[in-house]
Amino acid sequence: MEHVPPPAEELARLDRELAELDARRAQLLTRRAWLLAALRPTVPTAAPGWNPSGWGAPPGTPTQPWGQVPKRPSAPRGAQNVLLTLGGLLLTVAAIAFTLVSWGSMGIGGRSAVLAAVTLGALATPAVLLRRGLAATAEALAALALVLTLLDVYAVHAVAAPDTDGLGFTALASAVLAALWTAYGLALGKLRLPLPAAVVLAQWPLLFWAWAVGAPAPVVGWALLATAVLDGAIALWGKGAGVRVTACVGGAVMGFSALMVGLALSLTAPGPLGAVAPGVLLLTASAAAVAGAWRAPKGFARTGGAVAGLAAVAAVGGVPAAALPAGWRVLAYLLCGLALTAVVRSRLPGHAARGVLAASGAVVAGALVWALPPLAAVLLGPVTMLSDVWAGTPDGFRSALGSTLPWSELAAAPVVLALVAGLLGAAYRWWPSVVRLAAPLAGPTTADAGPPAAPAAGAPGTDAPGAAGGAAPWPGWSGWSGRPGAGAGGRGRPSAATLRGVVGAGAVALGWGALLLAGALLDVPHALALAGETALVGVLLALAVRGGGAERGATAMPVTALVASVAGAVSAGLLSLASEGASYAVFGALAALFAGAALRAGAGVPRAVFAVAAVVWGTVITGLAGRSLGLAPHEAAPLMLLVPALTVLLGARLRRNPVALPVELTGALGALVAVGLAVSDAPFLALVLALCGVLAAGTAVRPERRPVAGYLAATLFVLATWVRLAASEVSFPEAYTLPVTVPALLVGAARRRRDPEASSWTAYGPGLAATLLPSLAVAWTDPDWLRPLLLGTAALVITLLGARHRLQALLLLGGTVLALVGLHELAPYVVQVAGALPRWLPPALAGLLLLVVGATYEQRLRDARRLKDALVRMR
Repeated sequence: MEHVPPPAEELARLDRELAELDARRAQLLTRRAWLLAALRPTVPTAAPGWNPSGWGAPPGTPTQPWGQVPKRPSAPRGAQNVLLTLGGLLLTVAAIAFTLVSWGSMGIGGRSAVLAAVTLGALATPAVLLRRGLAATAEALAALALVLTLLDVYAVHAVAAPDTDGLGFTALASAVLAALWTAYGLALGKLRLPLPAAVVLAQWPLLFWAWAVGAPAPVVGWALLATAVLDGAIALWGKGAGVRVTACVGGAVMGFSALMVGLALSLTAPGPLGAVAPGVLLLTASAAAVAGAWRAPKGFARTGGAVAGLAAVAAVGGVPAAALPAGWRVLAYLLCGLALTAVVRSRLPGHAARGVLAASGAVVAGALVWALPPLAAVLLGPVTMLSDVWAGTPDGFRSALGSTLPWSELAAAPVVLALVAGLLGAAYRWWPSVVRLAAPLAGPTTADAGPPAAPAAGAPGTDAPGAAGGAAPWPGWSGWSGRPGAGAGGRGRPSAATLRGVVGAGAVALGWGALLLAGALLDVPHALALAGETALVGVLLALAVRGGGAERGATAMPVTALVASVAGAVSAGLLSLASEGASYAVFGALAALFAGAALRAGAGVPRAVFAVAAVVWGTVITGLAGRSLGLAPHEAAPLMLLVPALTVLLGARLRRNPVALPVELTGALGALVAVGLAVSDAPFLALVLALCGVLAAGTAVRPERRPVAGYLAATLFVLATWVRLAASEVSFPEAYTLPVTVPALLVGAARRRRDPEASSWTAYGPGLAATLLPSLAVAWTDPDWLRPLLLGTAALVITLLGARHRLQALLLLGGTVLALVGLHELAPYVVQVAGALPRWLPPALAGLLLLVVGATYEQRLRDARRLKDALVRMR
């Protein structure tokens, strides 16, 4: 029978046991904190966030989150490292001073004894310190021992072998020291300095040996490559991160140097046989990079693959390139770079294979960059025609470009562009096959082991009974399928349709550039060049129009064709300026081609671009017509308004079509050009402004254009009137403006009576501006007092009427004119007073004004808002 104590007794017993547990736990926590502080390494701790205070620790017991290491009472490691570093530096300086200064005062026995004692002591002491747990002090003494061994080598050479060649002795000494420090570092595994130092010393033996024996450049390259291979082996199998990082840096420097030596020898080889030796060096470097990439991690594998690919291209391409003329050598390297794409069928790991493909792309990109200068000369060279329009038909295509490029050395440029364009076009045509070949390199890999196995039938997390049925082997794989319109690949990868479109765009751009360059290098006749460029523009327009129905995602090709067609049209148009007949033929053909493309294209940006370009070419034709008629620029200005008039009619026809607005804006720019041409002659300027006002008024008939075109028409008519009056040297413009102002105000009053909500700007603005503004312009140049007095009085009356009837147009127009008239009348007196005042007074007054405004800023802001609200409420 079990005895059950009373509740009070049981509660007291539980309280005692809990207190004992809390006390024991506090003791254990204190001991644990001391052990962590003493050991210093990473000891596994309990889960973070477990606060001992939640267990009822006794009062006064220090609490911290479970697993948090308390601060040690000893000095921080940073200060300790500083002290040790300073001590090591002082000892090193003392050793150097002893060796350089006091060495000669001792005999051979004393020297040997001192060197042996100090060096052996410096080498043996770190082992003792490590057994006592003083790792930092041991590292400092190991650094001192390294310096002492270097000084020992210097002393041996200075005393025992002074006649020995310095480079040869340095090569031998660095090899011996590298071996000794490697053994020392492996023996004392806890030291972090000896092994990286040994790796640094291992960089020099072969290089110094090659220099010591006066080896030729190929031998120096082999020495550098052998050192890089040794570094690569250390980077793969070395002990410790410091050793591997040091070996990676050394291998990169030595390998790059070896590649540069091999590349320089290959490029300067006198013939194919002379390029074989550096080619072997480069091929060996490529093989070494592939071997390293086979076992290296992801990032290093890609870098190794890229280096291997570039080295292989330089090695193989250098042999035939040495037998080719200077202008064709790039083709040899390009073919070798394209051959690297065969890596997709090799057994090379995925990341390394991607690096090789990146090298292939770099070679192709370099060849294309080499071909860019002549292509830019073909496109931009015709700009020189603008300086002398219709000067005469040049002898050939090149003479029209005005370029000084060495065309004979660029003979391979169109071949390079055509070759890459053909390959891209073939890839675009047989895209599914390309995708199947590249599939092993497209998706994510795990140690390049391939895609994970498909889930079993009925496995949790699957939606289908099994993995069959065409499911993608891993997420994102569908983006690389050969099906048009496949979804975007996983992890932000573009879709197959997008990639195919980019490939097609590259084929279009490069093919177009190849044809242009071929014409320049063959120096075809000027007429044939014009016909060819215009025909190319037509082909590009057809591709751009056809691209409107392209598969989803493949928008890069039509966009590229559109941009190339516009660029080609500009180049062909400039090239046609050599003769009158060619100009009309080319610009007429361009206008017809772009207009036809605008009619055939679907709705959207391309159609608007085609229409705008057609309007531009038509405007150029009208300008050419003025030149053919022998008209001066201001005389040809009215003729330039023919195309803007057609755009107004076309806009009325299109109405709310999205193309209408771009077309009308382009026509407006043509009208602006006409105004600029007429600026030199005031009567023609007035005529052109009036005609532009007629076009704007015709546009304002349409309700959707009325808010902007109506005001523009009124402004243009008023400007035309002013310019005409100024051209006629009218001294009393009121005789011409008042007959317009009075009926305009009557019409405005009638509209306000019929529509009280109509704006005062619409009703009275044009009529008032027709008189006030010309009179104000004349008043500012009138020395008499009568006109300013009458104009100021009229402006005052208008301002008061606007304030009385709350009419915004009257208030603002009248107030502005009144203020300007007053300023004109007071200006001489203000200048006179300002001249009589001290120089310091105006700045002082300005500063005082700013202080007052700043002090009452909030009040001034509220006043401005009230004034704005009052103006807005006016009609």
